[in-house]
Parts: sequence; structure tokens; C-alpha cells
Amino acid sequence: MLVLHDNLGSGNAYKVRLLLSQLGQAFKRIEYDVTRGETRTAEFLALNPDGRVPLLQFPDGRGLAQSNAILFYLAQGTDYLPTDSFEQAQVLQWMFFEQYSHEPFIAVARYWLHFLDPREVDKDALEEKWRRGYQALDVMERHLNGADYLVGGAYSIADMALYAYTHVANEAEMDLAPYPGIRRWLDRVAEQPRHVLITQEDFS
Repeated sequence: MLVLHDNLGSGNAYKVRLLLSQLGQAFKRIEYDVTRGETRTAEFLALNPDGRVPLLQFPDGRGLAQSNAILFYLAQGTDYLPTDSFEQAQVLQWMFFEQYSHEPFIAVARYWLHFLDPREVDKDALEEKWRRGYQALDVMERHLNGADYLVGGAYSIADMALYAYTHVANEAEMDLAPYPGIRRWLDRVAEQPRHVLITQEDFS
């Protein structure tokens, strides 16, 4: 059976749980408290020298890290990855955007405000995270205001990748009210078969 080294609060780990659920793929989940350094132990670093979750471990012992790499691997040959090569590249384009222009700002602001003591957060640094996060949302809104999904008019791993932290942007104290295209898209993603919640523990 697949083993997912996981953290329920992590949007990056959530992407993988979401795809596994929607594929109907059975897996075992191992939870790590990243705030207590549980991914920095010698045992975990032997599995993933980068010391991060998610990590997907295969029955033959191989492990695959980086959430979007895991999504791309699992989605091959499924409805969640287009067959057209240009659309596949567009999926990757949005996934690279998520990791470079979206996640470092919205996810980090969420982590600071939702998991740490907000009194310890540097206000200037937080303002910069918000500014860059809203820039990313602006890009998404311009696209989604005229499209149901990010690529090719169909739900794909590009949507899963960006849904993960966008749908909990309120936990970063970011306001989605000015983004009607994004809000409609969030509803469409949440209506997909076998959708799971970010903190859901029962995946049967």
C-alpha cells in the first residue's frame, strides 16, 4: 500500500490527499507535527533529506517528495491530466506559478497567523506576504473570470494545486470577496466527486 507521510494542516500535503481520494486510491497516512521538528529526525531525513512533507512512499521502498511532483506522477493516465502535450505544459505552468508566486506568500501568511503566535509575526514582513499574495490572486482572477477551470475547461491537478491554499486564504486573513471568479471556481472544485476537507482524517 502507498504510505503518505503527511501533516493535516499543510496545504501541500492536502493536495496529495485530495488527488488520492478522487482517484479512489487506498493509502496509509502517517502524521507529523512539523512545529515540533518531527520531520527533522534522523529517521525521517533518511526518507527525505529535505525534511519536509508530503512524501509518498511506494511499496517497493521508493519515495517521492514535492507535492506537485507527486500530483503529476499520480495523475498520469487519468482524467486529471490532459492528454494534449500543450495542455500538459499549461498544467505545469500553473503548478510552477503556485509554488513560485502563490504558495510562498499565501501559505506563509497562513502559517504565521494560523499556527504561530500572531504577536510574534513581523508586521512589515506580513504586509509584504499579503501584497504578493494578492498579486497572485489577481492573476488567477483574470483567468478564472472567463474560465471554469485553469486548463482546457476541465478539472485537473492544476486546480488541485492552487485550490489547496486559495480555499483557506481566510486563515491568512486575506479577503476573497473582490474575486468572484475565484469564488465560483472554489465552489466548482468543492463539488467534485470524492472531495475531501483539508483537515479530514477519515479517507475510507
